[in-house]
Amino acid sequence: MKRLLLALFVILLLGGCSSVRLIDTQVLAISTLPANAPPMTGVRYRFERLPSQNLQAGVDQTEALAQDALARVGLIHDEAGATYSVLIGLGVLPYMIDSYGRPMSGYGNGYGSFMIGGGSGRWGGGSMMGLGMRFPPTTSYRHEISLILRDLRNSQVVYETRAVHDGPWSDTRNILPALLDAALRDFPNPPAGPRTINIEIPR
Repeated sequence: MKRLLLALFVILLLGGCSSVRLIDTQVLAISTLPANAPPMTGVRYRFERLPSQNLQAGVDQTEALAQDALARVGLIHDEAGATYSVLIGLGVLPYMIDSYGRPMSGYGNGYGSFMIGGGSGRWGGGSMMGLGMRFPPTTSYRHEISLILRDLRNSQVVYETRAVHDGPWSDTRNILPALLDAALRDFPNPPAGPRTINIEIPR
């Protein structure tokens, strides 16, 4: 009976673990705001776009997800009454890995990025095969999100943050909210230096 209960417990435990996935994100955030600056809750912002971003599909969806994340840290989207601007960068790079999880030679040498729903990545040429290599090789994906907050009154950057995740999943729309939350963790007073932030999302 005890063995049966233990087996059931293990099955339930494994079933619970399989319902989520861990998005481990490398984050670096830098604030130029003074240490005694007032909280930014209620600050109004508008989105800024580079000319090239207007030619890419999916920018609206990216900004909508960013708007939700920014609202969670107290910022208000207001295109007409903004005193700050937010510039978003999103890159997705697929690359091949070997049996040990290392990027294969010739892949990922050039950083290619595209916005959600469009664009294309750049690839380095060549490949490497060896004993014990999976065939076909496994594809991994690097997702990178960046946000730059600028004071429109003096054009100064007051906050810059970047979050990167490498993993086997290509469903950017599901991964992006976790990356945004990680990038904005402890806003607007982040700790110094890079750090790892883990966020669980449904499978």
